[in-house]
Amino acid sequence: MAKNNTLLDKWRAKAYDEQADKQSLQNLWIDYFQKEKEIYQQLLTNPDEEVKGTVKELAEKYNIDIMTMTGFLDGINDSLKIANPIEEMDEDTVVNLGFDKELLYKNMIAAEADWLYNLEEWNAIFDADKKAALYKEQKSSTTIVKEAKIYPNDPCPCGSGKKYKKCCGKN
Repeated sequence: MAKNNTLLDKWRAKAYDEQADKQSLQNLWIDYFQKEKEIYQQLLTNPDEEVKGTVKELAEKYNIDIMTMTGFLDGINDSLKIANPIEEMDEDTVVNLGFDKELLYKNMIAAEADWLYNLEEWNAIFDADKKAALYKEQKSSTTIVKEAKIYPNDPCPCGSGKKYKKCCGKN
């Protein structure tokens, strides 16, 4: 299959088209997010079942078109136990939706997709404390912690007991 002709290339060209008029692009995403939410509601109802099939079969199963299924597969791929070959898949490629529950939850938080990580179906999977812990873990993983500045008269961090300027801070 030629480059720029894979399902993923077609999906990304359509969904991220900078030349498209804003309204049609907005409508595409509103429609996509609704369908994505419905698929996740079904997947989370039975989170340990590994859903498998061709891209076309899964699109039919979830009553969506191939392009929307491609977008969904692109979105969930980083949360799967075994990643799908999304870069080169076509509608007859067998894919799986076997996701890691904690990773999926944290990736939804990272994407700031509150309509997904707040789905009712998560309540049967994680209790409130677990969800809060995963939320905190995800948020802190993206927080940049700056090291404390060492001033010349501070004790040297090497543990010598000398002032920094008389020890490791010498030029």
